[in-house]
Amino acid sequence: MTNLLVELQTEELPPKALDTLSKAFGNEIAKSLAAQHLTEAGSVATCYGTPRRLAVHITNVLGHSADEPFSKKLMPKAIGLDAEGKPAAPLLKKLQALGLGADAKLVTKTEGGKDFLYVEDTKPGIPLAEGLQAAIEDSAKKLPIPRVMSYQLPDGETTVEFVRPVRYLTALYGEDVVPVSFLGLKAGRVTRGHRFMSAGEMTIDSADSYAEQLKNACVMVSYADRRALICQLLNDKAAELGGTAIMPEALLDEVTALTEWPVVYASEFEKEYLSVPEECLILTMQLNQKYFPLRDASGRLMNKFLLVSQLVAADGGKEISAGNARVVRARLADAKFFYETDLKETLESRVPGLKNAVYHAKLGSQFERTDRVRAMAGLIAIGLHASPEDAARAAYLAKADLRTLMVGEFPELQGIMGQYYAQHDGEKADVALAIREHYQPRFAGDALPSTPVSLALAIADKLETLTGLFGIGQMPTGEKDPYAVRRHAISILRMVIEKNLSVKLSDLLNLGFEIERHVEGVKDARKELRDFFFDRMRVMFKDQGYTAQEIDAVLSLDPDQLNEIPARLAAVRAFEKLPESEALAAANKRISNILKKIEGEVPTKIDPALFESDAEKALSSAIDQVEPAALADFEAGHYEEMLSRLSTLKAPVDEFFDKVMVNADDPALRANRQALLARLHHLMNQVAELAKIAQ
Repeated sequence: MTNLLVELQTEELPPKALDTLSKAFGNEIAKSLAAQHLTEAGSVATCYGTPRRLAVHITNVLGHSADEPFSKKLMPKAIGLDAEGKPAAPLLKKLQALGLGADAKLVTKTEGGKDFLYVEDTKPGIPLAEGLQAAIEDSAKKLPIPRVMSYQLPDGETTVEFVRPVRYLTALYGEDVVPVSFLGLKAGRVTRGHRFMSAGEMTIDSADSYAEQLKNACVMVSYADRRALICQLLNDKAAELGGTAIMPEALLDEVTALTEWPVVYASEFEKEYLSVPEECLILTMQLNQKYFPLRDASGRLMNKFLLVSQLVAADGGKEISAGNARVVRARLADAKFFYETDLKETLESRVPGLKNAVYHAKLGSQFERTDRVRAMAGLIAIGLHASPEDAARAAYLAKADLRTLMVGEFPELQGIMGQYYAQHDGEKADVALAIREHYQPRFAGDALPSTPVSLALAIADKLETLTGLFGIGQMPTGEKDPYAVRRHAISILRMVIEKNLSVKLSDLLNLGFEIERHVEGVKDARKELRDFFFDRMRVMFKDQGYTAQEIDAVLSLDPDQLNEIPARLAAVRAFEKLPESEALAAANKRISNILKKIEGEVPTKIDPALFESDAEKALSSAIDQVEPAALADFEAGHYEEMLSRLSTLKAPVDEFFDKVMVNADDPALRANRQALLARLHHLMNQVAELAKIAQ
């Protein structure tokens, strides 16, 4: 079977989007060819992407698709044919739309007592060139292009748009050129190798020789292979220098997308710069220069770093290393200047400057917000058995580093620099750490604050944001969430639940509103905010693998103690595995429906003297036996054990519904039976509303 190669050789593509672009380009072409029946079963698409090309190699491609018989329903026969049985105008119009004439083969089929006209014909296959032309155009339309670039073609008149200008189009079916075109270019077999380490233009012999020929021209076309090689080269060079490379995934992706032939060199900077906090140095090297800093065996930052080039230098990289050392020296000198200048003023002295920093037009300045967060943090700290004074102090200083030179240059360091400056000023260790950690968790999976003081401040900071924004009606809509309120809500939930904090949601909402209500224009949005938290919990627990029914069963009881919810969910899941669960959940649903239909208050008084049948007595006795231990389990938080005890009620419940008429004619009997079911319902729905999991 013959294989296919398609390549767009371009100007430099956006590095952060390269991997996504290359996979989208190749996979969409393969998908389109498959839809046109131009590939055999087992066809494999291999996507390639480098800074200057998007390409795909597809195996088992047909040169021409097979003819296909088809049958299509047209319309009722009475409408399609006239009195003489000839095609009427509506049928001719329909056939024309399908590219068929009046001589098309028509078949009558009876459906539901009516005759319908079908057309049965053979759709001719198409040549690969026609299918590939459509596939390339379709793929280009679907590319997730970050920003389109307009450019002129060589004719000086035609303007086209693509992610970057395309210089060559290569399309090979085996050894043959496929006659397709794109963006004013006709397909050929010519492309370009490495910008500096190849002869430039080169001829590709066949689809299968593409990757090897490019490799000989110093281009590794596989993104994954380049990335793996870069990791290996970095680790080898780091080990050679006695260190370990700091390799963030995002930086690895970016340098992979910046090089076609990766080569790793080492360089260094003066040790004096190590007096600057390591986060500043690391961020400077990674963000500005795409360097990989090194740590020594003890975890300390070294005054050496690695860089990824795409040149094999004749001098072994000496000039490249020296040049990059000069570049980083200037950057680190700036960082050292910022740090040393910032140390000349205390964090506390910077706080009044927050009056000039607008937080929100309707919610005031950062200074005003600091006062509100400070009040919340102190009160939350009491509930966490933390020092309210330390929490309030940390809140007062938390945003002061926004006024420093270092954070002004590197906003990513806010909180981190606050800790360093607080330590320099002699603040308590818990206070300094809380300044750093109050932004956590910054993203999904991020670490949570580690101390009670840090937790108090982190919760207060996010609670103030939520209460204020909801209070002025600025809730997130659709995908728009400029103030990251969804993330703030999830963060509070994670802190309370994962740290097992005995904090009630209602207490947090009441505290937030009590402090925020003094801001002019802020309304009471506690109900909306509570609903928002519950919506976030549904998403969060669904991501953890719980079903919508399980989540609804627990959350429908409106639990206020958030840290108990995971245990309730686990208990519901364990209950579902019991053989009695399905029948008990169904019975619970039936009881709920009975109680809902009662007019007025649900009876609660049970008179054993009114039990007429053994089934009533047996159910009452079973509840008497189960209830004390079950409620004790509930109060102790042993939710699985409590629900497990309910399994013994299955038999008496089933017998009750088989032999007892709940809605008896006698009002006293009816009320007594309803009261018995209400007692059972109350006992069964302490942990979760079991009716929600009924099949």
